[in-house]
Amino acid sequence: MVAHGHHLIECPTEQDTEIAAQGSRLLATILGQGETGRLRLVDGDRDFIVPTGAIRMLCQILDYMSKGNEVSVVPIYSELTTQQAADFLNVSRPFLVKLLEAGAIPFRKVGKHRRILFENLMAYRDKKLAESHAALDELTAQAQELGMGY
Repeated sequence: MVAHGHHLIECPTEQDTEIAAQGSRLLATILGQGETGRLRLVDGDRDFIVPTGAIRMLCQILDYMSKGNEVSVVPIYSELTTQQAADFLNVSRPFLVKLLEAGAIPFRKVGKHRRILFENLMAYRDKKLAESHAALDELTAQAQELGMGY
């Protein structure tokens, strides 16, 4: 179990990953069949209605868990410290600070500390992923033009 901010994150056990895989597959079969869904808890006998978006999130969480990944949910308007943001991007904190100071990611200062909105961090990550995919597509096209067998 790892302390992450205020939350405790547990690495899924082998049994958890198997259960998560089954749950993900079952939930995926009901997605897209309406605006809401009903879940029944086997422990009790209560029904409750949830938005389809929540079921999609649960399906994604179960899918990640089925692959042995730890999962954490972060509200889009959360502010992160530079260390949290660096961890999210999988870069060093000094590298992230350089990105911030260069204007690549918007931030604000609270005293002498920098705070980054999670949505701005996501926008930066998505932009970088799109650039990487475009570069890979270009390399693939060039390899095909040159007849390199790819």
